[in-house]
Amino acid sequence: MTRNHFIIPALIISIAAIVATVILAITVKNIKSEDQSINTTGSAKKVIVSDLGILRGMLSVEAASPKDAYQKLQTQKPIVISYLKDKGFKEDSIEFQTINSYANYQYDQNGRQIGISSYTTSQMIGVSSTDVNKIKDVSLEISSLVEQGVSFTVNQPEYYYTKLGDIKIEIQAEAAKDAMTRGERIADATGRKLGTLRRARMGVIQITPENSNMVSDMGINDVSSIRKEITAVVNADFSIE
Repeated sequence: MTRNHFIIPALIISIAAIVATVILAITVKNIKSEDQSINTTGSAKKVIVSDLGILRGMLSVEAASPKDAYQKLQTQKPIVISYLKDKGFKEDSIEFQTINSYANYQYDQNGRQIGISSYTTSQMIGVSSTDVNKIKDVSLEISSLVEQGVSFTVNQPEYYYTKLGDIKIEIQAEAAKDAMTRGERIADATGRKLGTLRRARMGVIQITPENSNMVSDMGINDVSSIRKEITAVVNADFSIE
């Protein structure tokens, strides 16, 4: 057997070992690269101005009998309607809810019910308008109806932004872009390059009064203020190269 018979197989084995080592090194490098990622949190905030206002209040009267209470309510209702019409609301835009009546009971010193003292009849009345400032002004002034003998208790006005669906998509996209920008800066600072987006998690939308620092894990939907801030947060994982 010649010497070449031993040399050639040994050479083949050596080459194969070198190739295997190179492949293993590349594989390990790729695995390490794939395991490396950057987690960033991006946010975006925008001021929105309510374009719909709703004002509700309770007209409530008390009388000795259910019939008298109902008639008294019907006497006071036109005064409220007239007031709202004078403020620029059309009569067909005034909403009336179901009339409710209940008895007011008398009790003795021991807390035992001994009879009925009177009856109360009430009705919720509401108006809405795209002129949110008009809603605000009326909410501050309508209590003056008491001077005309009308017992009307006004609720806090509610202000809404009707294009909220569109703005939510826009603000979440801006938050995602902010997360990517933060990731690029971190990668650049370490001499790396930001790779593809692996996953993204959208946080709950916060709609708060302007300049407020309110936040909730369940999200906030403020209806108490005309000017609001909508805030979105996105947490994203990016691969790095």
